[in-house]
Amino acid sequence: MFSNGIVHPSYNNQTHDNDIYLLQLASPVTFTNYIQPICLATSGSTFYNGTDSWVTGWGTTSTSTISTDLREVSVPIVGNRQCNCDYGVGRITDNMICAGLSAGGKDSCQGDSGGPMVSKQSTRCIQCGIASFGEGCALPNFPGVYTRVSQYQSWINSTITSNQPGFITFTSTGTDSDLSVSCEGLPPPPTTTTTTTITTTTTPKPVVCGQAPMNSRILGGSPTAGMWPWMVSLQRNGSHVCGGTLVAVDYVLSDANCFSSSSRPSDWTAVLGQLKQNGSNPFEVTLNVTNITLSNLTGSNVALLHLGSQPTLSNYIQPICLDNGQTFTVGSTCWAAGWSSGRGGGETGLLQIHKEVFICFSVQGDSGGPLMCKLGSSWYQAAVLTLSTNNATNQTRATSNNVFTKLSTFDNFLLKILGNFLSPGSSSNTTTTATGGGTAHSFFALLFILIMSLHLFL
Repeated sequence: MFSNGIVHPSYNNQTHDNDIYLLQLASPVTFTNYIQPICLATSGSTFYNGTDSWVTGWGTTSTSTISTDLREVSVPIVGNRQCNCDYGVGRITDNMICAGLSAGGKDSCQGDSGGPMVSKQSTRCIQCGIASFGEGCALPNFPGVYTRVSQYQSWINSTITSNQPGFITFTSTGTDSDLSVSCEGLPPPPTTTTTTTITTTTTPKPVVCGQAPMNSRILGGSPTAGMWPWMVSLQRNGSHVCGGTLVAVDYVLSDANCFSSSSRPSDWTAVLGQLKQNGSNPFEVTLNVTNITLSNLTGSNVALLHLGSQPTLSNYIQPICLDNGQTFTVGSTCWAAGWSSGRGGGETGLLQIHKEVFICFSVQGDSGGPLMCKLGSSWYQAAVLTLSTNNATNQTRATSNNVFTKLSTFDNFLLKILGNFLSPGSSSNTTTTATGGGTAHSFFALLFILIMSLHLFL
């Protein structure tokens, strides 16, 4: 059941422009292997003519009856210039995307409206369209017309203020053959030819923190690459020892006790973009460590590791924001993450539990791992998991005597090394909470995630 529905304010039921509608469910769903959210295409996505796509639905089949089973059809994307020539110049707007065969025979149909058109990038499906309209079904030279999802990222994010969907940039490679299409009344394609050379100074785009476009931010889902893009595996001799977080383009934050047996930078490597300790990690990057600085305060301490080179930031590698005085209210939902050790060997699945947090608590996970809280659309590290003893010589996992130490304790130390903290990409003055879901287990993932109601900063 639905509790609310929002139509786009510029929807035109005559031209089908801005044909998009958001429905709010009456209650949250529990994610399983059979129920998962789809990633949406960002505003900067490109879908060239001929890009493969898939449409699913229960619409009318060739027998003119509604299908009782969910069906799929593979259709190539048709560029907007060609689609305008097919439908009549001016009919297809920039808010639309087309897909189909020039010979016909494959298409969405009545009953499929509102359903998704997706394209695949690497191992991830990205929704690029919403079934909207067409001339009949599967007719030659009349591809199906879909709402172009990438045009509505700002509207979707401004409408869904909590648990926002994940947006991913889809990039087509090569040259778009649609640029060479012409027909009567169709304006010439944009040209990239220049007759003068202008020298300009480009200001680098500032690095922002706390962005996790691959994170569904709903409890109960199986872990995927990029879920926590700032997580770092700190390793000696190729073996995982402690967790850490990317807090600047070339610095990793961790627990100082991890380095009690060796603080020589040459002994350590930092692995970013990693999901599994064993197995394939296509987005993994391994970097050398050139310097390790310890805070040397009374009690718990942290370490900052300077990386030998800056990683290329992507959907799978991003820095987290550091707590610089934000207020996390009672009941705020926060996450802890790390690579937990298995029982009996082998890889463990992703575990999720709820736990009330007061000043400290017991948890098995990676020493040096973060406590992460979300403010607005950005993620902040509020605390770091530290060992309460000074003996970490043989420990690769934090055990029963662990506490999350508030990160604000180390503000002076961090600012001295890092300078200024990174800033989030958007306003983060609103505290948001998440709704709990069911427990999910995955046999191929190694991240251990703890979800708790936050009473840490009372």
